[in-house]
Amino acid sequence: MGKNFRGSSASEHAIDGSDARLGIACARWNDAITSRLLRGATERAAELGVGADDLDVAWVPGAFELPLAAQAMAQTGRYDAVVALGCVIRGDTAHFEYVAGPASTGIMDAQLSTGVPIILGVLTTENRRQALVRSVVDGDVVGDNKGAEAVDTALEMVALLRAVNAG
Repeated sequence: MGKNFRGSSASEHAIDGSDARLGIACARWNDAITSRLLRGATERAAELGVGADDLDVAWVPGAFELPLAAQAMAQTGRYDAVVALGCVIRGDTAHFEYVAGPASTGIMDAQLSTGVPIILGVLTTENRRQALVRSVVDGDVVGDNKGAEAVDTALEMVALLRAVNAG
């Protein structure tokens, strides 16, 4: 009988990041939101045991630049996973369509070409309020933090790939 490498939710088991090295590529565009995503990601990484020396952050101008930066980080071989954080808010122009889709596709292509999990942590929202609700930090009342969730996903993928590669 073969092995079952079924993924599990964070609530089913403890995620351990104590032996993982993470890279985070974070967009400066909409930095009022992305800085909150980054805070959620770094706080969650620390909670899960990722050491301060095992987490690097690279800032890029915007979400459109995330795929290249994340791919470059993954190609170094220094990271078990990379998290790409950004925020694209729909506006009155076609900017949203030209940025959000290509950024997502680029991140997927980068992870497939490198074999390193690159987690999509790019918010695509209709307005600033939706972005704030998805990037909650201490003191906020309602919502969650997608940066923290992206770290959970990254560490779960690290564990899964290690298990698959171990046979």
